[in-house]
Amino acid sequence: MKVIVIGSQEAVWGFSLAGVDGKTVRTGEELLETLDAVLADKRVGIVLVTEDVANLARRAVDQRIARSTTPLIVEIPGPGGPDPERPPLSEIIRQTIGVKI
Repeated sequence: MKVIVIGSQEAVWGFSLAGVDGKTVRTGEELLETLDAVLADKRVGIVLVTEDVANLARRAVDQRIARSTTPLIVEIPGPGGPDPERPPLSEIIRQTIGVKI
């Protein structure tokens, strides 16, 4: 099982120091193409997407996160830290699957 990070150049470089492969993206279109290619790769088990990059195509990324069970898509804070406007993870889970944790 592989872990892949999709994000800004800084995030990809940082994760590469820990041995995690990554893809740098700069546009929403590039993000969706990369994300779809990674989701189709059966060797990938976890996809980390930085929040700043996910915001380039927020609606489409949220749909893919809600639908994908394998690989698991996890949104992580970008180099600038978490977005204070973003709801907490527990609220996102409640909205997605209807369960409050």
